[in-house]
Amino acid sequence: MATPLIFERPEQAVLAVDGENAAFPIRRVYCVGRNYADHAREMGHDPDREPPFFFTKPADAVVPGSGEVAYPPATRDLHHEIELVVALKGGGRDVAVEDAMGLVYGFAVGVDLTRRDLQGEAKKMGRPWDMAKGFDQSAPCGPLVPIGKCGDMATGEIGLSVNGTVRQKGDLAQMIWKTPEIIAYLSHLMHLRPGDLIMTGTPEGVGAVARGDRVEGWASGLPGVDFRLV
Repeated sequence: MATPLIFERPEQAVLAVDGENAAFPIRRVYCVGRNYADHAREMGHDPDREPPFFFTKPADAVVPGSGEVAYPPATRDLHHEIELVVALKGGGRDVAVEDAMGLVYGFAVGVDLTRRDLQGEAKKMGRPWDMAKGFDQSAPCGPLVPIGKCGDMATGEIGLSVNGTVRQKGDLAQMIWKTPEIIAYLSHLMHLRPGDLIMTGTPEGVGAVARGDRVEGWASGLPGVDFRLV
């Protein structure tokens, strides 16, 4: 007999699958920090000396990257970071690089919204970044495309505009740590499982957005995001 719950189970966070009447259930969201050399430099770091590092967002921080997205409280410096999102259909520990792509269900475009002022304060005080990165609606994402339809997404343009002005533009080939390397490295730290998402880092050009701004993001071969901050 199942143990009764003291309140109704929270709704499962999901991501739509492009062109299908299906949804991808989200388990965890891992994010790779400073994975493009030019972005690492603009943040004041040397990309040649740094192994990958990770932070997380709650599963329900992922929301559709269309329509309206809420501007969060407690910040005066909200930044955009366009990213390729990897969705896992399989998992495991200590995954070999050559086996990593076999775990991938598909890819999407996402935006890592960041309360940069809170992040800067946390860095100065040696505190965690959670409230700077993991707030409500902090990961607007487009629909997933299965890997069989979009390929391995190892190359292709990725970019973001605000109110029609391009802010970020790069190529997925510029990632310091590639998708299979990210999966393999992360699997040495955590037991990966189906439903995990990995946000793979952002190219240079991150900057502030304000209430009313229209944010559009894209990556070659994937549906983009197009939302307004309200």
